[in-house]
Amino acid sequence: MATGVERALKLDAVVLAAGVGARFGGGKLVTPWRGGVLLDGALAAAFAAPARSVSVVWGSDAGVPAAAQAFAERIGEQDRLRLIHAERSADGMAESLKAGLAGLPADCDGAFVFLGDMPRIHPSLAAALARALAAGALAAAPQFADRRGHPVLFAAALFPRLASLTGDRGAATVLTELGPALALVASPDDGVLFDVDRPRDLRP
Repeated sequence: MATGVERALKLDAVVLAAGVGARFGGGKLVTPWRGGVLLDGALAAAFAAPARSVSVVWGSDAGVPAAAQAFAERIGEQDRLRLIHAERSADGMAESLKAGLAGLPADCDGAFVFLGDMPRIHPSLAAALARALAAGALAAAPQFADRRGHPVLFAAALFPRLASLTGDRGAATVLTELGPALALVASPDDGVLFDVDRPRDLRP
């Protein structure tokens, strides 16, 4: 897990996987993808992160926790997996994020937030974000072609602000408010921008 300077930080990961995937037609995160299911891509990146635990936040799709459990068992990381049911996930992404953060250990220094429908995050990226946080940033996010992407690593100092979000808004406004306290880390590829909204997005 943790190596180098990020070892001193107590970091955890949250994978937001509670959306209904309406534009996809439902069942998005458990649809076939590269020999597994779509959620596997985000899980692989989360488990590669220097994180003590990986919390998968799920909503109405009972296939999501089953898929997460299967993936964790397949890679021998079931002890790091935590499943969190976001009872109010229908109220928007903010509720899923808050449920994930509320379930973190009290001594957590920071949390990676991965999106379940972004399957192509480079496995080395999370460690680079952790180094930026260790250097004093309040948050760290990847950047590719001058565009900010995902995942994002938030320092625990930002958790109260994130907990105040409502509706279907993510944390973009919080990041914008940070100014220079947000570290932007160069991504090795465009996986930080690639997400799946519709079935056609899965085509090669």
